[in-house]
Amino acid sequence: QVQLVESGGGLVQAGDSLRLSCVASGRTFTDYAMGWFRQAPGKEHEFVAAINWNGEDTYYADFVKGRFTISRDNTKNTVYLQMNSLKPEDTAVYYCAADTTIATMLIYDDWGQGTQVTVSS
Repeated sequence: QVQLVESGGGLVQAGDSLRLSCVASGRTFTDYAMGWFRQAPGKEHEFVAAINWNGEDTYYADFVKGRFTISRDNTKNTVYLQMNSLKPEDTAVYYCAADTTIATMLIYDDWGQGTQVTVSS
């Protein structure tokens, strides 16, 4: 099992930027693809972005393309989500997840506790 701890959330205004971080421990980080998901109040979890083990393959939800960037630093066992041009509809709890297979669906085995992102208009 991979332990995941997210950080970097907060309250920002529309148009601002945030960078979320997720530190992994417990297993070999490069054995895992990483994903970011989010859950807004009253809504289901939805896919945001994913990255394969070496960072060469990335996937994004249509609603974040051009605004968010996923990256990873395997020397620090950390995956990042750079979020630019934030909108009020990006308000959600953001979760990172790990799995041996990259995916855009909720099939990841291991999940963090989430970090709250709130974007005011």
